[in-house]
Amino acid sequence: MTLRTPQQTASRFLAVACAAWVGAALLAGCGGPKDKPATQTAAKVNKEEITVHQINAVLAQQRTTPGEQADQAARRVLERLIDQELAVQKAAELKLDRDPKVVQAIESARRDIIARAYAEHAAEAAPKPAPEEIRKYYDANPALFRDRRVYQLQEIAIQAEPGQVETLRAKLKASKGVNEFIDYLKANDFKFSGSQAVRSAEQVPLALLPSLAAMKDGQMVINATPTGANV
Repeated sequence: MTLRTPQQTASRFLAVACAAWVGAALLAGCGGPKDKPATQTAAKVNKEEITVHQINAVLAQQRTTPGEQADQAARRVLERLIDQELAVQKAAELKLDRDPKVVQAIESARRDIIARAYAEHAAEAAPKPAPEEIRKYYDANPALFRDRRVYQLQEIAIQAEPGQVETLRAKLKASKGVNEFIDYLKANDFKFSGSQAVRSAEQVPLALLPSLAAMKDGQMVINATPTGANV
């Protein structure tokens, strides 16, 4: 159970009492005259305000809520913002906002937000492709669109010397299946690790996708890597 001071309880009661669905309209003051100008303040937590814009910003990040549940969604968001504001105020009293780790985390988040804002701005400013360009890209990448598949992959990372890769390639080609090839690796003391994954076409590097799309079920291929080979 969470204990609150009388002042915190009063702030919460005021916020919940004044909370209502805030769509395009502004939230009017609670209990005031009908002709009183609308206000952007949804609640006050001590001396700090929680605004309608803050509630709408959180709601915008959530899934669309049916109209009959909109009021409940706004109330839940407001309650969370009140709890958050109370925690922020308490942390400020304890000077936790000056802790080097907290300052570093805030700065990291600030840089991430600014960089993301720039990326979004650049994306919006980029010229939109013409219908002919879209069709050309679609036709040039059938593995992404017309012939899109979901791949179940088994991967074997092998530690080997550069001169051993061709031997591994020949052995893989001669093997009847992956188990026979793994038995060969064990018998010849190769260090290796295996993994399995499911990847849709768009999760596969574009440079690798055409060759992967051309493979048949159960087919194996080997590629040299800086540390050996990858099957």
